[in-house]
Formats: sequence, structure tokens, C-alpha cells
Amino acid sequence: MKTRIEKAQILLDALPYIRKYAGKTFVIKYGGAAQINDDLKDKFAQDIALFNLVGIKLVVVHGGGKKITSLLDKLQIDSEFVDGLRVTTKESIEIIEMVLSGNINKEITTRFNRYGTKAIGITGKDANFFIATPKDNGKYGLVGNIQKINSQVIEKLINENFVPVVAPIAATEDIDGIGLNINADLVASKIAGTIKAEKIIFMTDTPGVLDEDSELLSTLNHKEIKTLIENNVINGGMLPKVEACLEAINMGCKKAHIIDGRIEHSILLEIFTSDGIGTVIK
Repeated sequence: MKTRIEKAQILLDALPYIRKYAGKTFVIKYGGAAQINDDLKDKFAQDIALFNLVGIKLVVVHGGGKKITSLLDKLQIDSEFVDGLRVTTKESIEIIEMVLSGNINKEITTRFNRYGTKAIGITGKDANFFIATPKDNGKYGLVGNIQKINSQVIEKLINENFVPVVAPIAATEDIDGIGLNINADLVASKIAGTIKAEKIIFMTDTPGVLDEDSELLSTLNHKEIKTLIENNVINGGMLPKVEACLEAINMGCKKAHIIDGRIEHSILLEIFTSDGIGTVIK
């Protein structure tokens, strides 16, 4: 009986947050171990179904770097990285688009649908959802910078209770149909900022933003982040995620979260509990 009462209390503790966020829109960048481990994939799909059932509107953006690298290696197509970005050739963009918008995107939507969520997979090419131009005049090949997002595409889908699952392939204004490869963190931040989302949540393989003693920083603001970057405390792979958070907030997203996707039901713990588990950027 005690265990049952404790379970009931957990639901009651979540109630204020459910009431607060019902009808709001969250953008979730789905990646890391949560996108690779089969058990975590199912837990995430269950979390999405719960969010959807309590009235939270969702947009899920995914990457797929490891699977892309694996397939390129099998096909004996070299992967070159410059400044941490995959140089994308005409040969590799076909593989990248196939993996992202085909294999990975459809796996995610299928799993969501299995748990009762109306998920629909899209890319920037669908209805010209987002249009890009080559980054730094083509320094990285067919890697792009987003120039325009048609927010109506997302708004119409979520208003019909669909959960858009977005693969980070952008449309271009060229007529040859070749897409541009976009960093998924940047796609997520641009979408969150454009639609003025309530939250953007980055699922990573770290607890969140850590201080110089590797302790979790539960909340941060722009000034504190600037100091941490200047002191080289925020560096490496965390730097672009924090910058993506700041971009989303500067564009109108209310809050950004960086959480550990290796923890089961991490997004539920972050949103529906008072303590949370990651870093909130305001």
C-alpha cells in the first residue's frame, strides 16, 4: 500500500506542471545514447506519448551522425571533418539524406506511432519548411545555414495534434533538388525560436552544463554562460549546444534545457519534477 501511495504522490507532484504546460509547445533535440539504445528509444517514445496525451505540443528534431558514418564507411566513402563539421560532398549527401530522412526518421515515427502518438516525418524539403544556403561559401561542401523557416508548416501540423519528427536536411532555391546537410542542434534552435516555443530541450550524453569541478550547474543565464566560455569551462561539444540554446532564447523561446538522455524518462524528470535533472538556461 505504501508503494501505491508513493506512486499516487508522484502523479500529484506532476499535476501543477501538467496544468502549466498544457497547450504549450516544446522542441526536443533527440540524440546521443537515447537515439541508439533500444530500451531508451522505447522509454523516449513512451514519454512523447505522455506529453502528447496531457496536451503538450511537440516538435522532435533528430540527428544521426553515427549511423551516417557507419554507412559511409561500409560504402568506402571517406568522412572528412573541418571545425567539427562533416564536409558533405555530392556523393555523400545522397547517403546522408537517405539515412536521416529515410532510415532514422521513419524508425522514430514508427516507434512513436506504436505508442499512440500521431507522428509524421518531415525534412526542410517538405513544403519548403526550411531553406538554406551553403555555409561559409561552400567551405564545408553541402553543409548549410538556414535562411528561412516557414513556421506555418509546423503550426498546422501541431494544431492537428501531429508530432512532427524533423530530419535536418534543408531545401535550397536551386532547381536540381540537392538538399543541404544542417547541424541538428541548429535546426532545433531555429525552429524553437521561430515558433516562440515554451521550451527547447537538448538530450545529450552528459548530465548538463558542468562547472570547473565537474559539478552540475542547474540554472544559468546569458552573463554566467559568457563567463564560463571565457574561462574555457564550457568548451568542446557543449559549446555549440549552449550557443544553440542562447540563439533559441534570443529569438523568443522562453527556456532551454540540456539534460542527460542516458537516464530513463529523462524528459519527464526534467519537466514534471521540481528539482529536474539537467541545466536550465533562462
